[in-house]
Amino acid sequence: MTEKKTLQLRSPEEQADTPAIKKKGRGWEISEKRLDVLHEQARDLRRHSTEAHKALAERFSKADLGQHTFKRHAVVGSAIVDFNCHTLGMAIVIDEEGANEVLTTRRDKSLEAVGIRVMRIDAADILENMDAVLERITAGMRVRIEDKKRARRAHGDQMRGSRAPAGRPVSDRSGPRTRT
Repeated sequence: MTEKKTLQLRSPEEQADTPAIKKKGRGWEISEKRLDVLHEQARDLRRHSTEAHKALAERFSKADLGQHTFKRHAVVGSAIVDFNCHTLGMAIVIDEEGANEVLTTRRDKSLEAVGIRVMRIDAADILENMDAVLERITAGMRVRIEDKKRARRAHGDQMRGSRAPAGRPVSDRSGPRTRT
């Protein structure tokens, strides 16, 4: 007769050494209350967008960017960016007149610290020369795509270097390899 398997729970002493799961702010350690305030602010910004933001959003909606899409007034961590492409780890911030330079610089540094590249564009440039702005954004996207490919290759090389290739015997002795 076979023995019935049951779920074994670990004792509290065994669980003490495991780190607790951070459930706040989807891993960003932000309180739910603060996150709700940020999402409400982003919603308000989407409702009352500036002319530069509306113009760029319209061009993004008509463009075929493949798998890369830009979300308007997105909450990223504890910041709200004008456009965010999650797949590329890229944020676009429109510099409006009268913006607090200290706060925007601090926000950009915190986003770059977690691997999100921030591209700043003047609102006047969007309204006056949209084609040049789109070329700059496209060039930034290409750089990000290459960065991601390079990081993926480096990670693959690192993983291959840490273990022996599949199907080949590993031997410490020199000379011909034989299988037993």
